[in-house]
Amino acid sequence: MPTITNLFTVLLLLVSDASVNRFCHAFSVSRLVNSGLDHRLRAPIGEQPLAKIALHKAVIAVHASATVRVSPSLLGIKGEDTDWVTVELDYPEPSEHDWVGVFSPAKFNSSEAEYCSFETPYICTAPIKYKFANHSTSDYILSGKATLNFQIINQRADFAFALFSGGLESPKLVAVSEPISFANPKAPLYPRLAQGKAWDEMTVTWTSGYNIDEATPVVEWGWNGQSRLSPAGTLTFTRPPARTVGWRNPGFFHTSFLKELWPNTMYDYRMGHMLYNGSIIWSKTYTFKSSPYPGQDSVQRVIVFGDMGKAERDGSNEYANYQPGSLVTTDQLINDLDNYDIVFHIGDLPYANGFLSQWDQFTSQVEPISSTKPYMIASGNHERDYPNSGSFYDTRDSGGECGVPAETMYYVPADNRAKFWYSTDYGMFHFCIADSEHDWREGSEQYAWIEKCLASVDRQKQPWLIFAAHRVLGYSSNSWLANEGAFEEPMGRANLQKLWQKYKVDIALYGHVHNYERTCPIYQNQCVKSEISHYSGTVNGTIHVVVGGGGSHLSDFTEINTYWSLYKDRDWGFVKLTAFNHSLLQLEYKKSRDGLVYDSFTISRDYRDVLACVHDSCEATTFAT
Repeated sequence: MPTITNLFTVLLLLVSDASVNRFCHAFSVSRLVNSGLDHRLRAPIGEQPLAKIALHKAVIAVHASATVRVSPSLLGIKGEDTDWVTVELDYPEPSEHDWVGVFSPAKFNSSEAEYCSFETPYICTAPIKYKFANHSTSDYILSGKATLNFQIINQRADFAFALFSGGLESPKLVAVSEPISFANPKAPLYPRLAQGKAWDEMTVTWTSGYNIDEATPVVEWGWNGQSRLSPAGTLTFTRPPARTVGWRNPGFFHTSFLKELWPNTMYDYRMGHMLYNGSIIWSKTYTFKSSPYPGQDSVQRVIVFGDMGKAERDGSNEYANYQPGSLVTTDQLINDLDNYDIVFHIGDLPYANGFLSQWDQFTSQVEPISSTKPYMIASGNHERDYPNSGSFYDTRDSGGECGVPAETMYYVPADNRAKFWYSTDYGMFHFCIADSEHDWREGSEQYAWIEKCLASVDRQKQPWLIFAAHRVLGYSSNSWLANEGAFEEPMGRANLQKLWQKYKVDIALYGHVHNYERTCPIYQNQCVKSEISHYSGTVNGTIHVVVGGGGSHLSDFTEINTYWSLYKDRDWGFVKLTAFNHSLLQLEYKKSRDGLVYDSFTISRDYRDVLACVHDSCEATTFAT
């Protein structure tokens, strides 16, 4: 039995609001217990299961006859970044409220003693996940013996499994396992592809335990048997004075820019770290297809969704109650990899709310997608919002993250990633991705950027102009928006609809509301086309689509008859946009459960239809005198 000082010994610091606000610009994490309400979702922020554990009440009550055994003790011996372990429990005083927490690192780090400065007995940090002891052993309460299976991912540190009695509200540590670890905890992992600032550039971002003082990050890549090395930059973020149980070392994030790519070409790549002893630590090899040339006339397929979250494949009590459909969507997209080219996840990624371990687990969950398709993200309220942090909304939705993990762990081709708006081209598509967590109103910096982005597209080459943001800046029949009498984010379309109309935005896509909904082509609250599933000819308005059913808990619709709403679905799903050519675009809404199409429409038109003037779409002119 390891000594208690070899466990994470000591405590939860409940920081004051002033402390969190003061240091949020650097990075701070959420308090363990937060009774505040999410302004939009009307649900407790503390709904995530890790936040239910009252670690500030934890006491050490080691039982001499209690044991926790874990096997195997060494993981990833063949280079795997995910492995399964078996945990065997033996406790002579069992109860139905006993639970096992997975802690990482497994040992207390004395260099962080200042964060655990109160008297023992306390626990310093939250587990990365947990299960109740009777999860899979029905007679545990009678026998005191149980066997649990956990899926463990490489998170740059070792792991310990701790048995607690007293339930989640009054946890008492009764036994702890010997530590286990991966063969190479620092290995390069979880690649995230993203479009660069140029159409012929792909970026690769990954996570590792190697800082630049011990290894140089590189990407080896090429096609048709040829390969080259490209350097990578390294970023991380540190623990600020606003500290809580959600913190763990985030590791290091490396981004390499693969430039001058041939269009529509398959490339192999792998990430590596050149150690100063001359050896190189390599990841496994991955493959991606480069972007088509802007305006290229070929079939191009785009996936869009928001609000997916994460869940655990081992059934851990983690986020299963809050993002119950996240694995359903993830697995459907993994199974369908050959049938799309690029992904846009428009906000609310892992719902980590300051529990840093969840970002690793999210990047691991989507790695089969992000390692082979550009995985473009937008900023959501659960990535960015916190009081006095500079976000447009004065809510606690990010748990104090203030956008720092998202901006550091994912690349987007923005001029300033702290201002998370950007444009990107994909063949016949031009995307303007706004940041709904920063001011978009007329006269703001972002408003000027949105107009510049919309105005910059050459519709002869890229006929399909797409606007996207996390919050619903257009139209939604969601119940809580309807209760506010807006059917939109306040000041959304009032400020932006004239830009959508002027530049003839085809489709505007949103998350935040956890369902699917499609409007008619609309301008100033009026449907400008009477068709339902096929639109042709002159562009008269913009079709608004809510696609926030990526996996989080679902949102209800209002009973009010919103005449502009053509299709509603309260289920998990995603949107697939297919540009067949310069004259035909299709949108399909697919349910995550079966991948089948439940709603669709097409737009067909010629270039002259885009040029045609409709109400408020062209500058006013006068006759020459």
